[in-house]
Amino acid sequence: MDLFDPVLDFEGELNASLRYGALDAANDSTALDYAVDAPNATFAFGLNASSNETKWVENEYNLPLWRELIWSFVFGSMVLVATGGNLIVIWIVMANRRMRTVTNIFLVNLSVADTMVSTLNVVFNFTYMLNLHWQFGLVYCKISQFVSILSICASVFTLMAISFDRYVAIMYPLRPRMGWKGTILIVVWIWVSSIFISMPNMLFYTTAALPIKDGGERIVCYGAWPDGDQGESHLEYAHTVILMVLTYIVPLLCMGYTYARIGMTLWGSRTIGEQTPRQMESIRSKRKVVKMMIVVVTIFAVCWLPYHVYFILSNVMPEIAFWSYIQETYLAIYWLAMSNSMYNPMIYCWLNSRFRNGFKKVFSFFLHDLRYEWP
Repeated sequence: MDLFDPVLDFEGELNASLRYGALDAANDSTALDYAVDAPNATFAFGLNASSNETKWVENEYNLPLWRELIWSFVFGSMVLVATGGNLIVIWIVMANRRMRTVTNIFLVNLSVADTMVSTLNVVFNFTYMLNLHWQFGLVYCKISQFVSILSICASVFTLMAISFDRYVAIMYPLRPRMGWKGTILIVVWIWVSSIFISMPNMLFYTTAALPIKDGGERIVCYGAWPDGDQGESHLEYAHTVILMVLTYIVPLLCMGYTYARIGMTLWGSRTIGEQTPRQMESIRSKRKVVKMMIVVVTIFAVCWLPYHVYFILSNVMPEIAFWSYIQETYLAIYWLAMSNSMYNPMIYCWLNSRFRNGFKKVFSFFLHDLRYEWP
């Protein structure tokens, strides 16, 4: 499951095109003919039978300029908000010693992953979606698809680490809290395991040049797996299913269980005797943190659900690639999944007073500079 699961694959069409160079249409009576109408994506292919009659099947993804501009604004705004918000979160925690708690260090790790996907992946994949031409080279084809999986794995594993840390802290309050060394070791494990899971994309993604009717060529970034090209490979399908289980189903089950138990403990239990003001403040503080993380996990589940549903449908019903408005439908699904990276800073600002004060300081600093430059 690369985060740009191309509607451009069109199952047979793209895979046929990737074999175009291996066939000699002049000498092979069963050669596949393939063409792409530039500058917009009109894919067509057919079988050149012995009668020299070619039947073309076309699938057109041609957005008017005004709709391209709207989508560019929507994606561009999301990237700016996600990048800016997450960088501010990182600055707030690292610049303030009191903010360097175990939970906040994990939040910094989450912000690093979200910043990576918004800056190193979304912009390039969105450009690819609009013109179906990969103009960033072979190396970045590999890097972009590698980062897409790396960032989502790091994000999900970090959310799981936070839920387990909160679970131990609240359910077993007498146990020693995790220290800096344990926190750093978990962060390192998160990135090492994410790199391992993402490595197939680095190894197997490549680029190919497709011929265009006017004599030019269009470059595609696709997965050339050992047992077949993207859309035909059983290894790719297995890798995608494993990713869906590891980055969506299992994490949601684990976090659902831990936060349900935590919620019953913090909101459902009744202590014997009167609580001291310090105990009541401690419970309120824990409730605020848990409430914030429950919102973060819920937003994550909502943002990524349509993407995983689309993946299931595209494998069960490949014909959906030919539905009307499927390109914009996929753009909306992709935007929703990627927009998850911009919501977390908003949630921290909304539900955590210290983060809120940090954001106020940053915005007041910039507003002060603007007033100074433009009196």
